[in-house]
Amino acid sequence: MSQHATPDRPTPPPSAPGRIVIENCAVATVDEAGTEYDSGYVVVAGDVIESVGAGPAPAVDGVVRRIDGTGHLVTPGLVNTHHHFYQWLTRGLAQDSNLFNWLVELYPTWARIDEPMVYAAASGSLAMMARGGVTTAMDHHYVFPRGAGDLLGAEIRAAAELGVRFTAARGSMDRGESDGGLPPDFAVETTEGALLATEEAVDTHHDASFGSMLQIAVAPCSPFSVSTELMREAAELARRKGVRLHTHGSETVEEEKFCHELFGMGPTDYFASTGWLGDDVWMAHCVHMNDADIAAFGATGTGVAHCPSSNARLAAGIARVPDMLAAGVPVGLGVDGTASNESGELHTELRNALLINRLGGGEKALTARQALRLGTYGGAQVLGRAAEIGSLEAGKLADLVLWKLDGIGHASIADPVAALVFGAAAPVTLSLVGGRPVVEGNRLTRADEDAIARLTRSEARRLAGIAGLT
Repeated sequence: MSQHATPDRPTPPPSAPGRIVIENCAVATVDEAGTEYDSGYVVVAGDVIESVGAGPAPAVDGVVRRIDGTGHLVTPGLVNTHHHFYQWLTRGLAQDSNLFNWLVELYPTWARIDEPMVYAAASGSLAMMARGGVTTAMDHHYVFPRGAGDLLGAEIRAAAELGVRFTAARGSMDRGESDGGLPPDFAVETTEGALLATEEAVDTHHDASFGSMLQIAVAPCSPFSVSTELMREAAELARRKGVRLHTHGSETVEEEKFCHELFGMGPTDYFASTGWLGDDVWMAHCVHMNDADIAAFGATGTGVAHCPSSNARLAAGIARVPDMLAAGVPVGLGVDGTASNESGELHTELRNALLINRLGGGEKALTARQALRLGTYGGAQVLGRAAEIGSLEAGKLADLVLWKLDGIGHASIADPVAALVFGAAAPVTLSLVGGRPVVEGNRLTRADEDAIARLTRSEARRLAGIAGLT
Protein backbone atom coordinates (compact mmCIF):
# COMPACT_ATOMS: atom_id res chain seq x y z
CA MET A 1 0.00 0.00 0.00
CA SER A 2 1.30 3.44 -0.88
CA GLN A 3 1.54 5.75 2.09
CA HIS A 4 2.62 9.35 2.59
CA ALA A 5 3.25 8.90 6.29
CA THR A 6 4.63 6.45 8.81
CA PRO A 7 3.31 5.71 12.31
CA ASP A 8 6.15 7.88 13.65
CA ARG A 9 5.28 10.84 11.41
CA PRO A 10 1.50 11.00 10.97
CA THR A 11 -0.08 12.84 8.07
CA PRO A 12 -1.23 16.36 8.96
CA PRO A 13 -5.03 16.60 9.07
CA PRO A 14 -6.45 17.38 5.63
CA SER A 15 -8.51 20.50 5.18
CA ALA A 16 -11.17 21.23 2.56
CA PRO A 17 -11.02 21.25 -0.40
CA GLY A 18 -8.21 18.68 -0.08
CA ARG A 19 -9.28 15.19 -1.02
CA ILE A 20 -8.22 11.72 0.12
CA VAL A 21 -8.70 8.95 -2.44
CA ILE A 22 -8.77 5.30 -1.32
CA GLU A 23 -8.98 2.84 -4.23
CA ASN A 24 -8.44 -0.76 -5.35
CA CYS A 25 -10.02 -2.12 -2.14
CA ALA A 26 -13.10 -4.12 -1.31
CA VAL A 27 -15.88 -1.84 -0.08
CA ALA A 28 -18.71 -2.68 2.34
CA THR A 29 -20.88 0.43 2.46
CA VAL A 30 -23.44 -0.93 4.98
CA ASP A 31 -26.02 1.31 3.31
CA GLU A 32 -29.71 0.38 3.32
CA ALA A 33 -29.23 -1.97 0.37
CA GLY A 34 -26.05 -3.50 1.77
CA THR A 35 -24.08 -2.40 -1.29
CA GLU A 36 -20.63 -3.94 -1.65
CA TYR A 37 -17.88 -3.73 -4.27
CA ASP A 38 -15.21 -6.36 -4.85
CA SER A 39 -12.91 -3.55 -5.99
CA GLY A 40 -13.92 0.04 -5.46
CA TYR A 41 -13.05 3.42 -4.06
CA VAL A 42 -13.98 6.09 -1.55
CA VAL A 43 -13.28 9.78 -2.12
CA VAL A 44 -13.14 11.98 0.97
CA ALA A 45 -13.44 15.76 0.67
CA GLY A 46 -12.62 17.57 3.89
CA ASP A 47 -14.64 15.90 6.64
CA VAL A 48 -17.26 14.18 4.45
CA ILE A 49 -17.49 11.35 1.96
CA GLU A 50 -17.77 12.79 -1.55
CA SER A 51 -18.30 9.57 -3.50
CA VAL A 52 -18.22 5.78 -3.22
CA GLY A 53 -18.31 3.31 -6.06
CA ALA A 54 -16.98 0.39 -8.04
CA GLY A 55 -13.84 0.33 -10.13
CA PRO A 56 -11.13 3.00 -10.30
CA ALA A 57 -11.69 6.31 -8.50
CA PRO A 58 -12.88 9.20 -10.66
CA ALA A 59 -10.47 11.97 -11.61
CA VAL A 60 -10.79 14.74 -9.01
CA ASP A 61 -8.82 17.88 -8.23
CA GLY A 62 -7.03 18.77 -5.01
CA VAL A 63 -5.96 15.26 -4.01
CA VAL A 64 -3.67 15.51 -0.98
CA ARG A 65 -3.37 11.79 -0.46
CA ARG A 66 -3.96 8.75 -2.67
CA ILE A 67 -3.99 5.28 -1.08
CA ASP A 68 -3.73 1.99 -2.91
CA GLY A 69 -6.03 -0.28 -0.91
CA THR A 70 -5.10 -3.56 -2.59
CA GLY A 71 -5.65 -6.42 -0.14
CA HIS A 72 -7.88 -4.32 2.11
CA LEU A 73 -11.54 -3.84 3.00
CA VAL A 74 -12.96 -0.41 3.76
CA THR A 75 -16.00 -0.16 6.05
CA PRO A 76 -17.70 2.54 8.07
CA GLY A 77 -15.97 3.22 11.37
CA LEU A 78 -17.17 1.12 14.28
CA VAL A 79 -19.57 2.73 16.76
CA ASN A 80 -19.41 1.72 20.43
CA THR A 81 -22.73 2.08 22.25
CA HIS A 82 -21.92 1.10 25.85
CA HIS A 83 -18.82 1.37 28.03
CA HIS A 84 -17.48 2.32 31.47
CA PHE A 85 -14.02 3.77 30.92
CA TYR A 86 -13.09 3.96 34.60
CA GLN A 87 -13.10 0.16 34.82
CA TRP A 88 -9.86 0.04 32.80
CA LEU A 89 -8.09 0.35 36.17
CA THR A 90 -9.82 -2.71 37.69
CA ARG A 91 -9.45 -5.32 34.95
CA GLY A 92 -8.93 -8.91 36.04
CA LEU A 93 -10.73 -8.64 39.38
CA ALA A 94 -13.84 -10.55 40.53
CA GLN A 95 -13.04 -13.15 37.91
CA ASP A 96 -15.71 -15.70 38.83
CA SER A 97 -18.72 -13.62 39.88
CA ASN A 98 -22.19 -12.93 38.53
CA LEU A 99 -23.28 -9.31 38.10
CA PHE A 100 -24.53 -8.55 41.61
CA ASN A 101 -21.60 -10.22 43.37
CA TRP A 102 -19.21 -8.55 40.92
CA LEU A 103 -20.71 -5.15 41.73
CA VAL A 104 -20.61 -5.74 45.48
CA GLU A 105 -16.93 -6.71 45.24
CA LEU A 106 -15.88 -3.81 43.01
CA TYR A 107 -18.02 -0.84 44.12
CA PRO A 108 -15.84 -0.13 47.20
CA THR A 109 -12.82 0.20 44.88
CA TRP A 110 -14.63 2.21 42.20
CA ALA A 111 -15.87 4.58 44.90
CA ARG A 112 -12.27 5.80 45.34
CA ILE A 113 -11.59 6.95 41.80
CA ASP A 114 -10.52 10.53 41.13
CA GLU A 115 -9.91 12.78 38.15
CA PRO A 116 -6.36 11.64 37.27
CA MET A 117 -7.47 8.01 37.47
CA VAL A 118 -10.46 8.60 35.19
CA TYR A 119 -8.33 10.49 32.67
CA ALA A 120 -5.84 7.60 32.56
CA ALA A 121 -8.61 5.00 32.30
CA ALA A 122 -10.39 6.93 29.55
CA SER A 123 -7.13 7.28 27.62
CA GLY A 124 -6.50 3.54 27.84
CA SER A 125 -10.07 2.62 26.93
CA LEU A 126 -10.23 5.01 23.98
CA ALA A 127 -6.79 4.05 22.71
CA MET A 128 -7.67 0.36 22.65
CA MET A 129 -10.94 0.97 20.84
CA ALA A 130 -9.49 3.41 18.32
CA ARG A 131 -6.70 0.98 17.43
CA GLY A 132 -9.43 -1.57 16.68
CA GLY A 133 -11.47 0.58 14.32
CA VAL A 134 -13.78 2.52 16.64
CA THR A 135 -14.38 6.03 15.32
CA THR A 136 -17.32 6.93 17.58
CA ALA A 137 -17.00 6.04 21.26
CA MET A 138 -19.54 6.22 24.05
CA ASP A 139 -19.09 6.08 27.80
CA HIS A 140 -21.58 5.70 30.65
CA HIS A 141 -19.98 7.23 33.73
CA TYR A 142 -22.09 7.12 36.87
CA VAL A 143 -19.63 6.96 39.81
CA PHE A 144 -19.01 10.45 41.23
CA PRO A 145 -17.37 10.20 44.67
CA ARG A 146 -17.40 13.44 46.63
CA GLY A 147 -14.34 15.60 46.00
CA ALA A 148 -13.07 13.44 43.12
CA GLY A 149 -12.72 16.33 40.64
CA ASP A 150 -14.12 16.80 37.14
CA LEU A 151 -14.55 13.18 36.10
CA LEU A 152 -16.70 13.81 33.03
CA GLY A 153 -14.29 16.52 31.91
CA ALA A 154 -11.38 14.08 32.21
CA GLU A 155 -13.09 11.71 29.77
CA ILE A 156 -13.94 14.49 27.36
CA ARG A 157 -10.34 15.69 27.37
CA ALA A 158 -9.03 12.19 26.62
CA ALA A 159 -11.42 11.73 23.69
CA ALA A 160 -10.47 15.09 22.21
CA GLU A 161 -6.78 14.26 22.45
CA LEU A 162 -7.20 10.98 20.56
CA GLY A 163 -9.50 12.54 17.96
CA VAL A 164 -12.42 10.14 18.46
CA ARG A 165 -16.04 11.19 18.14
CA PHE A 166 -17.62 10.88 21.60
CA THR A 167 -20.98 10.53 23.31
CA ALA A 168 -20.56 11.08 27.06
CA ALA A 169 -23.51 9.67 28.98
CA ARG A 170 -23.62 11.56 32.28
CA GLY A 171 -24.70 8.86 34.67
CA SER A 172 -25.87 9.03 38.26
CA MET A 173 -26.78 6.98 41.32
CA ASP A 174 -28.85 8.15 44.30
CA ARG A 175 -29.65 4.77 45.92
CA GLY A 176 -26.75 3.83 48.22
CA GLU A 177 -26.40 0.94 50.64
CA SER A 178 -28.49 2.63 53.33
CA ASP A 179 -31.41 2.83 50.86
CA GLY A 180 -31.12 -0.78 49.73
CA GLY A 181 -28.76 -0.15 46.81
CA LEU A 182 -25.39 -1.75 46.09
CA PRO A 183 -22.91 1.19 45.98
CA PRO A 184 -21.44 2.72 49.16
CA ASP A 185 -23.29 5.83 50.31
CA PHE A 186 -20.30 8.12 49.75
CA ALA A 187 -20.23 7.13 46.04
CA VAL A 188 -23.79 8.26 45.30
CA GLU A 189 -25.29 11.70 44.77
CA THR A 190 -28.50 13.25 46.01
CA THR A 191 -31.34 13.21 43.52
CA GLU A 192 -31.26 16.99 43.19
CA GLY A 193 -27.47 17.07 42.93
CA ALA A 194 -27.44 14.45 40.18
CA LEU A 195 -30.06 16.27 38.14
CA LEU A 196 -28.32 19.63 38.50
CA ALA A 197 -24.94 18.18 37.53
CA THR A 198 -26.45 16.37 34.55
CA GLU A 199 -28.15 19.52 33.29
CA GLU A 200 -24.91 21.45 33.69
CA ALA A 201 -23.08 18.79 31.64
CA VAL A 202 -25.61 19.12 28.82
CA ASP A 203 -25.48 22.92 28.88
CA THR A 204 -21.68 22.98 28.96
CA HIS A 205 -20.73 20.24 26.53
CA HIS A 206 -23.53 19.04 24.23
CA ASP A 207 -23.09 19.90 20.56
CA ALA A 208 -26.07 18.92 18.40
CA SER A 209 -24.61 20.22 15.11
CA PHE A 210 -23.79 18.06 12.08
CA GLY A 211 -20.34 16.60 12.52
CA SER A 212 -20.32 17.14 16.28
CA MET A 213 -17.36 15.58 18.07
CA LEU A 214 -19.10 15.63 21.46
CA GLN A 215 -22.63 14.90 22.59
CA ILE A 216 -24.10 14.33 26.05
CA ALA A 217 -26.76 11.81 27.07
CA VAL A 218 -28.71 11.61 30.34
CA ALA A 219 -27.96 8.27 31.97
CA PRO A 220 -29.04 7.19 35.48
CA CYS A 221 -27.21 3.94 36.18
CA SER A 222 -29.83 1.21 36.65
CA PRO A 223 -33.13 0.47 38.39
CA PHE A 224 -31.34 -1.03 41.41
CA SER A 225 -29.06 1.97 42.04
CA VAL A 226 -31.43 4.82 41.17
CA SER A 227 -34.65 6.08 42.72
CA THR A 228 -37.87 6.21 40.73
CA GLU A 229 -37.86 9.98 41.23
CA LEU A 230 -34.46 10.27 39.55
CA MET A 231 -35.56 8.05 36.66
CA ARG A 232 -38.67 10.12 35.99
CA GLU A 233 -37.03 13.51 36.37
CA ALA A 234 -34.03 12.47 34.29
CA ALA A 235 -36.36 11.55 31.42
CA GLU A 236 -38.08 14.90 31.71
CA LEU A 237 -34.71 16.68 31.78
CA ALA A 238 -33.43 14.89 28.69
CA ARG A 239 -36.55 15.69 26.68
CA ARG A 240 -36.54 19.29 27.79
CA LYS A 241 -32.93 19.57 26.62
CA GLY A 242 -33.38 17.49 23.45
CA VAL A 243 -30.75 14.85 24.30
CA ARG A 244 -30.84 11.07 24.45
CA LEU A 245 -31.43 8.74 27.41
CA HIS A 246 -29.40 5.70 28.42
CA THR A 247 -29.39 3.15 31.25
CA HIS A 248 -28.87 -0.55 31.99
CA GLY A 249 -31.88 -2.80 31.49
CA SER A 250 -32.88 -6.44 31.91
CA GLU A 251 -29.29 -7.59 32.30
CA THR A 252 -29.75 -10.48 34.73
CA VAL A 253 -32.42 -12.64 36.33
CA GLU A 254 -31.49 -11.04 39.66
CA GLU A 255 -32.40 -7.63 38.24
CA GLU A 256 -35.78 -8.92 37.09
CA LYS A 257 -36.45 -10.33 40.56
CA PHE A 258 -35.34 -7.04 42.14
CA CYS A 259 -37.77 -5.04 39.97
CA HIS A 260 -40.69 -7.32 40.77
CA GLU A 261 -39.95 -7.16 44.50
CA LEU A 262 -39.41 -3.40 44.63
CA PHE A 263 -41.79 -2.07 41.96
CA GLY A 264 -44.28 -4.92 41.48
CA MET A 265 -43.44 -5.22 37.78
CA GLY A 266 -40.67 -6.30 35.42
CA PRO A 267 -37.97 -3.96 34.07
CA THR A 268 -39.68 -3.07 30.77
CA ASP A 269 -42.98 -2.20 32.44
CA TYR A 270 -41.06 -0.20 35.01
CA PHE A 271 -39.24 1.71 32.29
CA ALA A 272 -42.55 2.43 30.58
CA SER A 273 -44.02 3.73 33.83
CA THR A 274 -41.13 6.19 34.27
CA GLY A 275 -41.07 7.54 30.70
CA TRP A 276 -38.11 5.42 29.64
CA LEU A 277 -39.34 3.88 26.39
CA GLY A 278 -38.97 5.85 23.15
CA ASP A 279 -36.86 6.43 20.07
CA ASP A 280 -34.60 8.73 22.10
CA VAL A 281 -33.72 5.92 24.57
CA TRP A 282 -31.29 3.03 24.44
CA MET A 283 -30.62 0.36 27.04
CA ALA A 284 -27.51 -1.69 27.71
CA HIS A 285 -27.72 -5.51 27.63
CA CYS A 286 -31.46 -6.40 27.52
CA VAL A 287 -30.64 -10.07 28.02
CA HIS A 288 -33.78 -11.21 29.82
CA MET A 289 -36.65 -9.93 27.68
CA ASN A 290 -39.83 -11.80 26.81
CA ASP A 291 -41.88 -11.41 23.62
CA ALA A 292 -43.92 -8.56 25.07
CA ASP A 293 -40.78 -6.69 26.14
CA ILE A 294 -39.26 -6.98 22.67
CA ALA A 295 -42.52 -5.88 21.06
CA ALA A 296 -42.62 -2.82 23.33
CA PHE A 297 -39.08 -1.87 22.35
CA GLY A 298 -39.89 -2.35 18.67
CA ALA A 299 -43.11 -0.34 18.84
CA THR A 300 -41.43 2.59 20.60
CA GLY A 301 -38.08 2.48 18.77
CA THR A 302 -36.17 1.95 22.01
CA GLY A 303 -32.62 0.89 21.22
CA VAL A 304 -30.34 -1.80 22.65
CA ALA A 305 -26.58 -1.92 23.21
CA HIS A 306 -25.66 -5.59 22.83
CA CYS A 307 -22.54 -6.52 24.85
CA PRO A 308 -21.90 -10.21 24.13
CA SER A 309 -18.48 -10.59 25.78
CA SER A 310 -19.51 -8.89 29.00
CA ASN A 311 -22.72 -10.92 29.16
CA ALA A 312 -20.68 -14.11 28.77
CA ARG A 313 -18.02 -13.02 31.30
CA LEU A 314 -20.70 -12.47 33.97
CA ALA A 315 -22.79 -15.46 32.86
CA ALA A 316 -25.74 -13.11 32.40
CA GLY A 317 -27.20 -14.99 29.43
CA ILE A 318 -27.72 -14.52 25.69
CA ALA A 319 -29.71 -11.53 24.47
CA ARG A 320 -32.35 -12.30 21.85
CA VAL A 321 -30.77 -10.12 19.17
CA PRO A 322 -32.28 -11.88 16.11
CA ASP A 323 -35.77 -11.48 17.60
CA MET A 324 -35.06 -7.84 18.40
CA LEU A 325 -33.97 -7.14 14.84
CA ALA A 326 -37.04 -8.91 13.47
CA ALA A 327 -39.22 -6.69 15.69
CA GLY A 328 -37.54 -3.53 14.39
CA VAL A 329 -35.52 -2.79 17.52
CA PRO A 330 -32.41 -0.67 16.81
CA VAL A 331 -29.41 -2.70 18.04
CA GLY A 332 -25.75 -1.69 18.29
CA LEU A 333 -22.70 -3.27 19.89
CA GLY A 334 -20.98 -2.33 23.14
CA VAL A 335 -17.60 -3.17 24.64
CA ASP A 336 -18.99 -2.59 28.14
CA GLY A 337 -16.64 -1.82 30.99
CA THR A 338 -13.31 -3.62 30.91
CA ALA A 339 -13.79 -5.11 34.36
CA SER A 340 -16.22 -7.44 32.56
CA ASN A 341 -14.58 -7.44 29.09
CA GLU A 342 -10.87 -7.16 29.65
CA SER A 343 -9.99 -6.95 25.94
CA GLY A 344 -11.58 -3.51 25.66
CA GLU A 345 -12.04 -3.92 21.90
CA LEU A 346 -15.16 -3.59 19.77
CA HIS A 347 -14.02 -5.29 16.54
CA THR A 348 -13.82 -8.59 18.44
CA GLU A 349 -17.47 -8.06 19.40
CA LEU A 350 -18.47 -8.49 15.74
CA ARG A 351 -17.30 -12.09 15.94
CA ASN A 352 -18.56 -12.69 19.46
CA ALA A 353 -22.01 -11.31 18.66
CA LEU A 354 -22.30 -13.71 15.74
CA LEU A 355 -20.99 -16.74 17.62
CA ILE A 356 -22.93 -16.24 20.83
CA ASN A 357 -26.20 -15.56 19.05
CA ARG A 358 -25.72 -18.69 16.96
CA LEU A 359 -25.06 -20.61 20.16
CA GLY A 360 -28.41 -19.41 21.44
CA GLY A 361 -30.41 -19.39 18.22
CA GLY A 362 -28.91 -21.72 15.64
CA GLU A 363 -26.58 -21.46 12.68
CA LYS A 364 -28.62 -18.78 10.91
CA ALA A 365 -29.26 -16.55 13.93
CA LEU A 366 -26.88 -13.85 12.64
CA THR A 367 -24.85 -13.51 9.46
CA ALA A 368 -21.45 -11.87 9.07
CA ARG A 369 -23.07 -8.88 7.38
CA GLN A 370 -25.64 -8.48 10.13
CA ALA A 371 -22.81 -8.49 12.67
CA LEU A 372 -20.98 -5.76 10.72
CA ARG A 373 -24.20 -3.75 10.57
CA LEU A 374 -24.64 -4.03 14.34
CA GLY A 375 -21.17 -2.55 14.83
CA THR A 376 -21.63 0.31 12.36
CA TYR A 377 -25.06 1.48 11.21
CA GLY A 378 -26.85 -0.15 14.15
CA GLY A 379 -24.65 1.73 16.58
CA ALA A 380 -25.25 4.98 14.72
CA GLN A 381 -29.01 4.41 15.02
CA VAL A 382 -28.75 3.73 18.73
CA LEU A 383 -26.80 6.97 19.31
CA GLY A 384 -29.20 8.97 17.14
CA ARG A 385 -26.56 9.71 14.48
CA ALA A 386 -27.55 7.48 11.56
CA ALA A 387 -27.88 10.52 9.26
CA GLU A 388 -24.19 11.31 9.83
CA ILE A 389 -22.27 8.07 10.40
CA GLY A 390 -22.60 4.29 10.22
CA SER A 391 -22.48 3.79 6.44
CA LEU A 392 -20.30 4.84 3.52
CA GLU A 393 -22.52 7.21 1.55
CA ALA A 394 -21.95 10.53 -0.17
CA GLY A 395 -22.58 13.42 2.21
CA LYS A 396 -21.99 11.44 5.37
CA LEU A 397 -19.06 12.11 7.67
CA ALA A 398 -15.76 10.57 6.61
CA ASP A 399 -15.52 8.12 9.51
CA LEU A 400 -14.09 4.97 7.95
CA VAL A 401 -11.64 2.13 8.50
CA LEU A 402 -9.29 0.40 6.07
CA TRP A 403 -8.75 -3.16 7.32
CA LYS A 404 -5.69 -5.15 6.20
CA LEU A 405 -6.85 -8.58 5.03
CA ASP A 406 -3.90 -9.81 2.94
CA GLY A 407 -1.86 -11.10 5.86
CA ILE A 408 -1.58 -14.64 7.19
CA GLY A 409 -4.67 -14.31 9.37
CA HIS A 410 -7.07 -13.52 6.52
CA ALA A 411 -5.53 -13.96 3.05
CA SER A 412 -7.10 -17.37 2.35
CA ILE A 413 -10.66 -16.16 3.06
CA ALA A 414 -12.17 -15.02 -0.25
CA ASP A 415 -15.09 -13.07 1.24
CA PRO A 416 -13.63 -9.91 2.86
CA VAL A 417 -16.61 -9.33 5.19
CA ALA A 418 -16.39 -12.94 6.37
CA ALA A 419 -12.65 -12.47 6.86
CA LEU A 420 -13.28 -9.43 9.05
CA VAL A 421 -16.06 -10.99 11.15
CA PHE A 422 -15.16 -14.70 11.33
CA GLY A 423 -11.40 -14.24 11.26
CA ALA A 424 -8.83 -13.00 13.74
CA ALA A 425 -8.91 -9.34 14.74
CA ALA A 426 -7.78 -7.56 11.56
CA PRO A 427 -5.06 -4.88 11.64
CA VAL A 428 -6.17 -1.32 10.93
CA THR A 429 -4.06 0.27 8.21
CA LEU A 430 -5.96 3.56 8.35
CA SER A 431 -8.82 4.95 10.41
CA LEU A 432 -10.31 8.36 9.65
CA VAL A 433 -12.61 10.43 11.85
CA GLY A 434 -14.06 13.33 9.92
CA GLY A 435 -11.36 12.77 7.30
CA ARG A 436 -8.53 13.00 9.83
CA PRO A 437 -6.28 10.03 10.58
CA VAL A 438 -6.49 8.62 14.09
CA VAL A 439 -4.76 5.32 13.29
CA GLU A 440 -1.99 4.63 10.75
CA GLY A 441 -0.34 1.26 10.32
CA ASN A 442 -2.14 -0.15 13.38
CA ARG A 443 -0.75 2.62 15.62
CA LEU A 444 -2.39 5.72 17.05
CA THR A 445 -1.42 8.94 15.30
CA ARG A 446 -2.20 11.38 18.11
CA ALA A 447 -0.99 9.66 21.24
CA ASP A 448 1.94 7.64 22.55
CA GLU A 449 0.56 4.17 23.26
CA ASP A 450 3.46 3.21 25.49
CA ALA A 451 3.01 6.37 27.56
CA ILE A 452 -0.70 5.60 27.95
CA ALA A 453 0.12 2.05 29.07
CA ARG A 454 2.54 3.35 31.70
CA LEU A 455 0.02 5.91 32.94
CA THR A 456 -2.79 3.37 33.26
CA ARG A 457 -0.53 0.95 35.12
CA SER A 458 0.54 3.67 37.55
CA GLU A 459 -3.01 4.85 38.22
CA ALA A 460 -4.30 1.28 38.58
CA ARG A 461 -1.66 0.65 41.24
CA ARG A 462 -2.53 3.90 42.99
CA LEU A 463 -6.21 2.96 43.06
CA ALA A 464 -5.41 -0.53 44.35
CA GLY A 465 -3.32 0.97 47.13
CA ILE A 466 -6.05 3.42 48.18
CA ALA A 467 -8.66 0.66 48.09
CA GLY A 468 -6.49 -1.68 50.14
CA LEU A 469 -6.05 -4.26 47.38
CA THR A 470 -2.24 -4.32 47.73
